[in-house]
Amino acid sequence: MDIILSNSSDEPIYMQIVSQIKSDIMSGNLSAGDALPSMRALAQQLRISVITTKRAYEELERDGFIENFAGKGCFVKRQNTDFLREEGIRQAEELLTKACEKGKLCGLTLEEMKEILELVYGGE
Repeated sequence: MDIILSNSSDEPIYMQIVSQIKSDIMSGNLSAGDALPSMRALAQQLRISVITTKRAYEELERDGFIENFAGKGCFVKRQNTDFLREEGIRQAEELLTKACEKGKLCGLTLEEMKEILELVYGGE
């Protein structure tokens, strides 16, 4: 599992970890039952605090992406396809919100934003 952290990102480190693990689960790079590195091992690998990895794992467990078994570790939870779709929609909405905010700052109209979306999405 490759996690790349950016010190220049506005996103907190624990959320960078959460986002990348969620992405790996949603894309199928991590499957149900796959073991995640221990909190200590991940902290050492990323050269960050164990508290940070603990917070990331707690967030993933709260969101239903992983399960923590005492003495055994954390594992990818079996996912409901509807749940994965909803999470994908939520992430798309979040990114589109940021894009719209940026477009408004640049003075783009709704029609111009629609044109950009159609080009990016591959529409006609």
